[in-house]
Amino acid sequence: MSTIRIPHGSVVLVCDGAKALILRNQGDAKLINLIPVNVESEYQPPARELGTHREGRVYQSQGGARSAVQQTDWHDRAEEAFVSHVCEKLVAFARDEGINKLVRVAAPRVLGPLRKQLDSSARALVIAEVAKDLVGFPIPKIEHYLLQ
Repeated sequence: MSTIRIPHGSVVLVCDGAKALILRNQGDAKLINLIPVNVESEYQPPARELGTHREGRVYQSQGGARSAVQQTDWHDRAEEAFVSHVCEKLVAFARDEGINKLVRVAAPRVLGPLRKQLDSSARALVIAEVAKDLVGFPIPKIEHYLLQ
């Protein structure tokens, strides 16, 4: 991994499908000091509590053939809704605080929806992107990883 330069005052978004940290660099580009600005989290119950019914069945109009219908993945839906909420918060934060540089650090499965759902004004602020799930680590470990 190449070293990411995170200038003073830049914002770092560390996100997965259920938790997001918005951090501001109070240090400089060589020795970052990430300070938490906002923490968003959402409880996602186990799959057994989300969908309790069997898959549906579709019967053909002619003949006796039938097919199973794929069950909805409620965790994916919950992650999409959470990422959408985080994007709205981030856009409002960038507008209100006058942010001019943003670094996205997200799990690979979340990075795609995060790219799509950020509006063009917030997308223009992105200076770097890391496809790694670091949201469960303490802030000093995140700083260490970003300085490698």
